Amino acid sequence: MFEKKSTDTGSNFWISYADLMAGLLFVFILLIGAIISKSIILKSDLHDKEDRLSLISQTLKAKESKLDEFSATLAKNKTLLGEKDKYLAKNKRDIENKKRDIENKKRDIENKKKDIENKKKLIDKKDKHIAENKKSLNLKDDEIKKLHKMLLDANTQQDLLSKKVVIVQNLLNETNTTLQKEKKTLHKTLKDYKGQVIVLSDQLTEVNKTVKHKDEKLLKLLNALDEKETKYDDLIVKLQSQKAKIKSLTGIKLKVVAALKEELGSKIAIDKQSGSLRLASNILFDRGRATLKEEAKIELKQAFEEYIGALVTNTKIKPHLDRIIIEGHTDSDGGYLYNLNLSQKRAFAVMNFLLSLDFAREHNIKPLMIASGRAYLDAIIVDGVEDKDASRRIEIKFRLKNEDAMHEIEKVLDAE
Repeated sequence: MFEKKSTDTGSNFWISYADLMAGLLFVFILLIGAIISKSIILKSDLHDKEDRLSLISQTLKAKESKLDEFSATLAKNKTLLGEKDKYLAKNKRDIENKKRDIENKKRDIENKKKDIENKKKLIDKKDKHIAENKKSLNLKDDEIKKLHKMLLDANTQQDLLSKKVVIVQNLLNETNTTLQKEKKTLHKTLKDYKGQVIVLSDQLTEVNKTVKHKDEKLLKLLNALDEKETKYDDLIVKLQSQKAKIKSLTGIKLKVVAALKEELGSKIAIDKQSGSLRLASNILFDRGRATLKEEAKIELKQAFEEYIGALVTNTKIKPHLDRIIIEGHTDSDGGYLYNLNLSQKRAFAVMNFLLSLDFAREHNIKPLMIASGRAYLDAIIVDGVEDKDASRRIEIKFRLKNEDAMHEIEKVLDAE
């Protein structure tokens, strides 16, 4: 009897063991199937992301090449402007030096003219002196004639007057000798002065020719300088107009943000500079989790439709729209990889929910949307301290076409 019971017990044990093993095998098969299906899905997602990344990298390379070309053009223009400034400065210095030389030569000529005038005055004085001497000689000749007449009339007094005549003749001879010497001296002085006047006149003529020649050169240089200044001014005007055009392009972001604010009004508060929409994570998710709260979905749907609706329906914004970005952000509690994983999962959860809305399908939002996690790389800092509540957030933002290139161009222009 006891042997029969032991047999039944042993058979039941093996039957139960076989059922348990079969159940475990079935669970193990299900797990393997789930893992395989999950890996297939993940691989397809990875391939899609790799394709998107390759397209984005190609676009970035093209933009970088355009930016490099534009930077090279700007550098060449700067070099040309620098060389022209140096050349103009050198020409101005040369012209100033030549002007100073001409002024000095003009002063020298004026001084020489004054010297000539002074010498002419001296010659005039000497001419007057000679005229006075001639008058005195004429008077003395008249006296001699009178004396001869007196001698003819007074023969009786010839002996008495002979001595006087001799004395007068001696005086007359001395006077004549003195006058002859003075005449020779004056004649020689006049010749010297005439020679100097001729030399000075020749020098003045040559100086006038030189001044005239230099004036012609100076006029040519001034005309060339005016032409270069005109070309330089034209170039500056063109550069200013190009700069204004580039500024107007780089100012598109501000115009778009202004149009977005005008469109939304007081319905939704957005960031003043970037125009992004910020949603607190504690409203959307439980702490440390990446599953959307059911009660938060209605508020998220309303904010998304208002915000994105303003972007895709406004004619001032839509032509410039390139991407709609969902970003997840955390505070600095915990490790970086943990926070990165959490922020990415939250961003994907928000994007998946938003893409399921009819509004997203109606306006074909899917090609525009991307999601990414930022961990605590963009934490909110207030007075040097992290605001952890504000740092835990979801940001919905937009990117414009060629925004990176426009941002780099704007930085180059600001640096100038």
